[in-house]
Amino acid sequence: MTFSIKLLELLKQARGNWVSGESISAMMGISRSAVWKQVRKLREEGYVVEGSPKKGYTLREAPDRLLPGEIQDGLGTRVFGKGEILHFRETSSTNTIAKDLALRGAAEGLLVLAEEQSGGRGRKGREWHSPPDKGIYFSMLLRPRIAPAEAPKMSLLTAVAVAEAMISAAGVNARIKWPNDVLIGGKKVAGILAEVGAEMDEVQYLVIGIGVNVNNTGFPPELRQQATSLHLETGNPFPRLILLKEILARFEALYEEATRKGFNPCMARWRELSDMLGRNIRVEVPGLVHEGLAEGIGQDGSLLLRDGEGKVHKIVAGDVTFIGGIYGQQKPVG
Repeated sequence: MTFSIKLLELLKQARGNWVSGESISAMMGISRSAVWKQVRKLREEGYVVEGSPKKGYTLREAPDRLLPGEIQDGLGTRVFGKGEILHFRETSSTNTIAKDLALRGAAEGLLVLAEEQSGGRGRKGREWHSPPDKGIYFSMLLRPRIAPAEAPKMSLLTAVAVAEAMISAAGVNARIKWPNDVLIGGKKVAGILAEVGAEMDEVQYLVIGIGVNVNNTGFPPELRQQATSLHLETGNPFPRLILLKEILARFEALYEEATRKGFNPCMARWRELSDMLGRNIRVEVPGLVHEGLAEGIGQDGSLLLRDGEGKVHKIVAGDVTFIGGIYGQQKPVG
Protein backbone atom coordinates (compact mmCIF):
# COMPACT_ATOMS: atom_id res chain seq x y z
CA MET A 1 0.00 0.00 0.00
CA THR A 2 1.40 3.39 -1.00
CA PHE A 3 1.70 6.27 1.46
CA SER A 4 -0.91 8.30 -0.44
CA ILE A 5 -3.46 5.47 -0.25
CA LYS A 6 -2.72 4.98 3.45
CA LEU A 7 -3.19 8.72 4.06
CA LEU A 8 -6.45 8.62 2.11
CA GLU A 9 -7.68 5.79 4.35
CA LEU A 10 -6.84 7.78 7.48
CA LEU A 11 -8.68 10.85 6.22
CA LYS A 12 -11.72 8.79 5.21
CA GLN A 13 -11.80 7.09 8.61
CA ALA A 14 -12.00 10.55 10.20
CA ARG A 15 -15.33 11.05 8.36
CA GLY A 16 -14.85 14.76 7.71
CA ASN A 17 -13.22 15.56 11.03
CA TRP A 18 -9.78 17.09 11.34
CA VAL A 19 -6.69 14.91 11.81
CA SER A 20 -3.54 16.59 13.03
CA GLY A 21 -0.37 16.40 10.99
CA GLU A 22 1.39 15.10 14.07
CA SER A 23 -1.07 12.21 14.42
CA ILE A 24 -0.79 11.34 10.73
CA SER A 25 3.00 11.45 10.96
CA ALA A 26 2.98 9.04 13.92
CA MET A 27 0.44 6.63 12.40
CA MET A 28 2.18 6.48 9.03
CA GLY A 29 5.73 6.50 10.38
CA ILE A 30 6.86 9.37 8.18
CA SER A 31 7.94 12.98 8.80
CA ARG A 32 5.58 15.97 8.79
CA SER A 33 7.15 17.20 5.56
CA ALA A 34 6.52 13.77 4.00
CA VAL A 35 2.89 13.99 5.11
CA TRP A 36 2.61 17.31 3.31
CA LYS A 37 4.03 15.78 0.13
CA GLN A 38 1.38 13.03 0.25
CA VAL A 39 -1.37 15.61 0.80
CA ARG A 40 -0.11 17.51 -2.22
CA LYS A 41 -0.15 14.28 -4.25
CA LEU A 42 -3.79 13.64 -3.31
CA ARG A 43 -4.69 17.18 -4.35
CA GLU A 44 -2.99 16.65 -7.71
CA GLU A 45 -5.20 13.59 -8.20
CA GLY A 46 -8.30 15.70 -7.64
CA TYR A 47 -9.03 15.20 -3.93
CA VAL A 48 -10.12 18.29 -2.02
CA VAL A 49 -8.00 18.10 1.15
CA GLU A 50 -8.32 21.12 3.40
CA GLY A 51 -5.37 22.02 5.61
CA SER A 52 -5.09 24.14 8.74
CA PRO A 53 -1.89 24.95 10.71
CA LYS A 54 -3.75 24.36 13.98
CA LYS A 55 -6.22 21.60 13.07
CA GLY A 56 -4.35 19.46 10.53
CA TYR A 57 -6.13 17.99 7.51
CA THR A 58 -9.61 16.91 6.49
CA LEU A 59 -11.02 15.35 3.31
CA ARG A 60 -13.81 17.44 1.80
CA GLU A 61 -14.38 15.85 -1.60
CA ALA A 62 -13.23 12.90 -3.71
CA PRO A 63 -12.98 13.16 -7.51
CA ASP A 64 -15.05 11.13 -9.95
CA ARG A 65 -12.02 9.20 -11.08
CA LEU A 66 -11.09 5.52 -10.96
CA LEU A 67 -8.15 6.02 -8.62
CA PRO A 68 -6.47 3.11 -6.79
CA GLY A 69 -7.42 4.40 -3.33
CA GLU A 70 -11.06 4.75 -4.32
CA ILE A 71 -11.17 1.29 -5.91
CA GLN A 72 -9.66 -0.41 -2.88
CA ASP A 73 -11.89 1.42 -0.39
CA GLY A 74 -14.42 -1.18 0.78
CA LEU A 75 -13.60 -3.64 -2.02
CA GLY A 76 -14.34 -7.19 -0.89
CA THR A 77 -12.10 -9.12 -3.27
CA ARG A 78 -8.97 -11.07 -2.37
CA VAL A 79 -6.88 -10.62 -5.54
CA PHE A 80 -8.38 -8.34 -8.18
CA GLY A 81 -8.11 -4.75 -7.01
CA LYS A 82 -6.06 -5.73 -3.99
CA GLY A 83 -2.69 -5.86 -5.72
CA GLU A 84 -0.99 -3.50 -8.13
CA ILE A 85 -3.25 -0.93 -9.79
CA LEU A 86 -1.96 1.39 -12.50
CA HIS A 87 -4.10 4.42 -13.24
CA PHE A 88 -3.64 6.66 -16.27
CA ARG A 89 -5.37 9.89 -17.06
CA GLU A 90 -4.97 8.96 -20.73
CA THR A 91 -3.26 6.12 -22.57
CA SER A 92 -3.45 4.38 -25.90
CA SER A 93 -4.62 0.95 -24.71
CA THR A 94 -4.76 -0.63 -21.25
CA ASN A 95 -4.42 -4.09 -22.81
CA THR A 96 -1.12 -3.15 -24.43
CA ILE A 97 0.30 -1.99 -21.09
CA ALA A 98 -0.99 -5.06 -19.24
CA LYS A 99 0.52 -7.44 -21.81
CA ASP A 100 3.89 -5.73 -21.53
CA LEU A 101 3.80 -6.06 -17.74
CA ALA A 102 2.70 -9.69 -18.02
CA LEU A 103 5.82 -10.46 -20.05
CA ARG A 104 7.88 -8.78 -17.32
CA GLY A 105 6.45 -11.10 -14.67
CA ALA A 106 3.64 -9.03 -13.14
CA ALA A 107 1.44 -10.94 -10.71
CA GLU A 108 -2.10 -12.12 -11.32
CA GLY A 109 -4.62 -9.50 -10.27
CA LEU A 110 -2.83 -6.53 -11.83
CA LEU A 111 -5.27 -3.84 -12.95
CA VAL A 112 -4.53 -1.19 -15.57
CA LEU A 113 -7.12 1.58 -15.83
CA ALA A 114 -7.48 4.73 -17.92
CA GLU A 115 -9.88 7.64 -17.79
CA GLU A 116 -9.49 7.93 -21.55
CA GLN A 117 -8.01 5.76 -24.32
CA SER A 118 -6.72 7.11 -27.60
CA GLY A 119 -6.32 3.62 -29.06
CA GLY A 120 -8.88 1.48 -27.25
CA ARG A 121 -9.34 -1.81 -29.08
CA GLY A 122 -12.19 -4.22 -29.56
CA ARG A 123 -12.30 -7.56 -31.32
CA LYS A 124 -10.64 -7.84 -34.76
CA GLY A 125 -8.71 -4.63 -34.21
CA ARG A 126 -11.79 -2.41 -34.09
CA GLU A 127 -11.60 0.83 -32.15
CA TRP A 128 -13.42 1.09 -28.83
CA HIS A 129 -14.92 4.56 -28.33
CA SER A 130 -13.27 5.74 -25.07
CA PRO A 131 -14.14 9.39 -24.28
CA PRO A 132 -12.65 10.92 -21.10
CA ASP A 133 -14.34 10.34 -17.73
CA LYS A 134 -17.43 8.72 -19.24
CA GLY A 135 -16.78 5.00 -19.22
CA ILE A 136 -14.79 2.26 -17.54
CA TYR A 137 -11.74 1.15 -19.50
CA PHE A 138 -9.50 -1.37 -17.79
CA SER A 139 -7.52 -4.57 -18.18
CA MET A 140 -6.91 -7.44 -15.77
CA LEU A 141 -3.97 -9.82 -15.74
CA LEU A 142 -4.70 -13.50 -15.12
CA ARG A 143 -2.39 -16.46 -14.86
CA PRO A 144 -4.90 -19.32 -14.96
CA ARG A 145 -3.78 -22.93 -14.88
CA ILE A 146 -5.71 -23.97 -17.97
CA ALA A 147 -4.92 -25.37 -21.39
CA PRO A 148 -4.90 -22.90 -24.30
CA ALA A 149 -8.05 -24.52 -25.68
CA GLU A 150 -9.95 -23.39 -22.59
CA ALA A 151 -8.87 -19.76 -22.80
CA PRO A 152 -11.94 -18.65 -24.85
CA LYS A 153 -14.16 -19.66 -21.95
CA MET A 154 -12.63 -16.87 -19.88
CA SER A 155 -14.17 -14.34 -22.26
CA LEU A 156 -17.61 -15.87 -21.71
CA LEU A 157 -17.01 -15.89 -17.95
CA THR A 158 -16.10 -12.21 -18.07
CA ALA A 159 -19.26 -11.38 -20.01
CA VAL A 160 -21.32 -13.07 -17.30
CA ALA A 161 -19.53 -11.04 -14.62
CA VAL A 162 -20.14 -7.74 -16.43
CA ALA A 163 -23.79 -8.50 -17.17
CA GLU A 164 -24.49 -9.64 -13.61
CA ALA A 165 -22.75 -6.55 -12.22
CA MET A 166 -24.95 -4.27 -14.33
CA ILE A 167 -28.11 -6.11 -13.32
CA SER A 168 -27.17 -5.94 -9.63
CA ALA A 169 -25.76 -2.41 -9.46
CA ALA A 170 -27.91 -0.55 -11.98
CA GLY A 171 -31.06 -2.67 -12.26
CA VAL A 172 -30.88 -2.87 -16.05
CA ASN A 173 -31.84 -5.84 -18.21
CA ALA A 174 -28.32 -6.68 -19.41
CA ARG A 175 -27.98 -9.59 -21.84
CA ILE A 176 -25.08 -11.29 -23.63
CA LYS A 177 -24.54 -11.76 -27.36
CA TRP A 178 -21.99 -14.41 -28.32
CA PRO A 179 -19.25 -14.46 -27.59
CA ASN A 180 -18.91 -11.64 -25.08
CA ASP A 181 -20.81 -8.48 -26.02
CA VAL A 182 -23.11 -7.14 -23.29
CA LEU A 183 -26.31 -5.53 -24.55
CA ILE A 184 -29.20 -3.52 -23.17
CA GLY A 185 -32.26 -3.34 -25.36
CA GLY A 186 -30.32 -4.88 -28.23
CA LYS A 187 -27.62 -2.20 -28.12
CA LYS A 188 -24.03 -2.73 -27.03
CA VAL A 189 -23.11 -1.32 -23.64
CA ALA A 190 -19.90 -3.25 -22.95
CA GLY A 191 -17.22 -5.12 -24.86
CA ILE A 192 -14.48 -7.54 -23.87
CA LEU A 193 -11.14 -8.24 -25.50
CA ALA A 194 -9.12 -11.23 -24.23
CA GLU A 195 -5.52 -11.70 -25.36
CA VAL A 196 -3.58 -14.80 -24.42
CA GLY A 197 0.08 -15.63 -24.13
CA ALA A 198 0.51 -19.39 -24.27
CA GLU A 199 2.83 -22.27 -25.00
CA MET A 200 1.70 -25.54 -26.56
CA ASP A 201 0.34 -27.04 -23.35
CA GLU A 202 -0.43 -24.15 -20.99
CA VAL A 203 -1.51 -20.53 -20.75
CA GLN A 204 1.28 -18.25 -19.55
CA TYR A 205 -0.95 -15.24 -19.07
CA LEU A 206 -4.33 -13.91 -20.08
CA VAL A 207 -5.10 -10.20 -20.34
CA ILE A 208 -8.78 -9.32 -20.33
CA GLY A 209 -9.75 -5.81 -21.39
CA ILE A 210 -13.20 -4.47 -20.51
CA GLY A 211 -14.84 -1.36 -21.87
CA VAL A 212 -18.17 -0.17 -20.45
CA ASN A 213 -20.26 2.77 -21.63
CA VAL A 214 -21.39 4.28 -18.35
CA ASN A 215 -22.13 8.00 -18.60
CA ASN A 216 -21.86 8.48 -22.35
CA THR A 217 -24.69 10.65 -23.66
CA GLY A 218 -23.61 10.65 -27.28
CA PHE A 219 -21.75 8.47 -29.76
CA PRO A 220 -20.12 8.99 -33.17
CA PRO A 221 -22.63 8.75 -36.05
CA GLU A 222 -21.47 5.25 -37.03
CA LEU A 223 -22.24 3.93 -33.53
CA ARG A 224 -25.51 5.67 -32.64
CA GLN A 225 -27.78 2.87 -33.85
CA GLN A 226 -25.84 0.10 -32.12
CA ALA A 227 -24.39 1.51 -28.88
CA THR A 228 -25.89 2.66 -25.59
CA SER A 229 -24.85 3.50 -22.03
CA LEU A 230 -26.16 3.14 -18.50
CA HIS A 231 -26.90 6.86 -18.47
CA LEU A 232 -28.97 6.63 -21.64
CA GLU A 233 -30.83 3.54 -20.43
CA THR A 234 -31.63 4.78 -16.93
CA GLY A 235 -31.91 8.50 -17.58
CA ASN A 236 -29.38 9.34 -14.91
CA PRO A 237 -25.58 9.42 -14.51
CA PHE A 238 -24.23 6.37 -12.71
CA PRO A 239 -21.25 6.18 -10.29
CA ARG A 240 -18.48 4.43 -12.20
CA LEU A 241 -16.72 3.23 -9.06
CA ILE A 242 -19.76 1.32 -7.86
CA LEU A 243 -20.01 -0.57 -11.13
CA LEU A 244 -16.27 -1.24 -11.35
CA LYS A 245 -16.17 -2.71 -7.84
CA GLU A 246 -19.18 -4.89 -8.62
CA ILE A 247 -17.54 -6.16 -11.82
CA LEU A 248 -14.35 -7.05 -9.93
CA ALA A 249 -16.29 -8.85 -7.19
CA ARG A 250 -18.46 -10.81 -9.64
CA PHE A 251 -15.50 -11.71 -11.82
CA GLU A 252 -13.38 -12.98 -8.93
CA ALA A 253 -16.26 -15.10 -7.58
CA LEU A 254 -16.85 -16.69 -11.00
CA TYR A 255 -13.12 -17.18 -11.60
CA GLU A 256 -12.66 -18.92 -8.27
CA GLU A 257 -15.71 -21.10 -8.92
CA ALA A 258 -14.34 -22.10 -12.34
CA THR A 259 -11.00 -22.94 -10.74
CA ARG A 260 -12.71 -25.24 -8.23
CA LYS A 261 -15.56 -26.74 -10.26
CA GLY A 262 -14.73 -26.10 -13.91
CA PHE A 263 -16.62 -23.85 -16.32
CA ASN A 264 -19.96 -25.70 -16.45
CA PRO A 265 -21.75 -23.57 -13.80
CA CYS A 266 -20.63 -20.39 -15.52
CA MET A 267 -21.63 -21.68 -18.95
CA ALA A 268 -25.10 -22.42 -17.60
CA ARG A 269 -25.39 -18.86 -16.34
CA TRP A 270 -24.17 -17.57 -19.73
CA ARG A 271 -27.01 -19.41 -21.43
CA GLU A 272 -29.51 -17.87 -19.00
CA LEU A 273 -28.23 -14.40 -19.84
CA SER A 274 -27.97 -15.01 -23.58
CA ASP A 275 -29.70 -12.59 -25.92
CA MET A 276 -29.46 -14.83 -28.95
CA LEU A 277 -30.11 -18.52 -28.30
CA GLY A 278 -33.20 -19.60 -30.20
CA ARG A 279 -33.01 -16.62 -32.56
CA ASN A 280 -32.18 -16.44 -36.24
CA ILE A 281 -28.71 -15.05 -36.84
CA ARG A 282 -26.07 -14.40 -39.43
CA VAL A 283 -22.43 -15.15 -38.51
CA GLU A 284 -19.54 -13.89 -40.59
CA VAL A 285 -16.39 -15.99 -40.40
CA PRO A 286 -13.32 -15.62 -42.65
CA GLY A 287 -14.52 -16.26 -46.19
CA LEU A 288 -18.03 -17.45 -45.29
CA VAL A 289 -21.39 -16.35 -43.93
CA HIS A 290 -23.48 -18.81 -41.91
CA GLU A 291 -27.20 -18.18 -41.47
CA GLY A 292 -29.61 -20.10 -39.31
CA LEU A 293 -30.80 -20.72 -35.77
CA ALA A 294 -28.54 -20.11 -32.77
CA GLU A 295 -29.07 -23.48 -31.15
CA GLY A 296 -26.62 -23.48 -28.28
CA ILE A 297 -23.13 -23.10 -26.89
CA GLY A 298 -20.66 -25.97 -26.93
CA GLN A 299 -18.66 -27.00 -23.89
CA ASP A 300 -15.64 -25.26 -25.41
CA GLY A 301 -17.54 -21.99 -25.75
CA SER A 302 -18.18 -22.34 -29.49
CA LEU A 303 -21.47 -21.28 -31.06
CA LEU A 304 -23.72 -24.02 -32.44
CA LEU A 305 -25.76 -22.86 -35.44
CA ARG A 306 -28.33 -24.98 -37.28
CA ASP A 307 -28.80 -23.94 -40.90
CA GLY A 308 -31.91 -24.25 -43.09
CA GLU A 309 -31.04 -27.83 -44.04
CA GLY A 310 -30.67 -28.96 -40.44
CA LYS A 311 -26.89 -29.08 -40.44
CA VAL A 312 -25.23 -27.90 -37.21
CA HIS A 313 -22.14 -25.74 -37.61
CA LYS A 314 -19.66 -25.29 -34.79
CA ILE A 315 -18.33 -21.73 -34.92
CA VAL A 316 -15.28 -20.80 -32.87
CA ALA A 317 -15.09 -17.11 -33.83
CA GLY A 318 -17.21 -14.74 -35.88
CA ASP A 319 -19.42 -11.64 -35.96
CA VAL A 320 -23.09 -12.16 -35.16
CA THR A 321 -26.08 -10.15 -36.37
CA PHE A 322 -29.76 -10.93 -35.90
CA ILE A 323 -31.98 -11.64 -38.91
CA GLY A 324 -35.53 -12.67 -39.65
CA GLY A 325 -36.41 -16.12 -40.95
CA ILE A 326 -34.22 -19.17 -41.46
CA TYR A 327 -31.88 -18.91 -44.41
CA GLY A 328 -30.18 -21.71 -46.26
CA GLN A 329 -26.62 -22.79 -46.07
CA GLN A 330 -23.29 -21.13 -45.73
CA LYS A 331 -22.61 -18.45 -48.31
CA PRO A 332 -19.31 -17.10 -49.60
CA VAL A 333 -18.46 -13.53 -48.70
CA GLY A 334 -18.09 -11.03 -51.54
